[in-house]
Amino acid sequence: MSEVLDDQYLDWIYDQIGLQQENVYHYHLIRQLHTIEFIMLVPNDDNRIKDGLILRKEFVNSRGRMIEVEQHWYEMGCSVLEMLLGVSRHLSFQENGPVGDWFWHLMDNLGLSRYHDGRWNGRRIQTIVEDLVWRRYNADGSGGLFPLKHPREDQTLVEIWYQMEAYTLELS
Repeated sequence: MSEVLDDQYLDWIYDQIGLQQENVYHYHLIRQLHTIEFIMLVPNDDNRIKDGLILRKEFVNSRGRMIEVEQHWYEMGCSVLEMLLGVSRHLSFQENGPVGDWFWHLMDNLGLSRYHDGRWNGRRIQTIVEDLVWRRYNADGSGGLFPLKHPREDQTLVEIWYQMEAYTLELS
């Protein structure tokens, strides 16, 4: 992706999630999340990839003819950032609340929201995100997106959609 296109796309994402939380900026965190590819390890998590990739088309459509994009940009892998925004949108729709609030809720669940631009640890962030992608979190979902108090099965083996459903049921 070209640097200019990448910056415009990230600005568009920032507008949806809010770059500033509690008077600190998370610019470096968001950029790093966008450099790590989300990989499907459990059947049907390809749907989370599709949700993330749809964002690119939506971004380009929002710019009209002001932007030219090469086809390979659409075909690149889905970043963790894109997957998280897609999940946040589903949560916003199903459970109400702004997309950005749900995004930062997921960041809290992962333990990532504490890594702001003034408190940066790229290596630790990489480890946390890789644990998410490779499902090296606890069977109850802690360390992942959706920690459960009463899991019925090992969450590392459950597709993200059903983890989300179980989590929102526990919240209500």
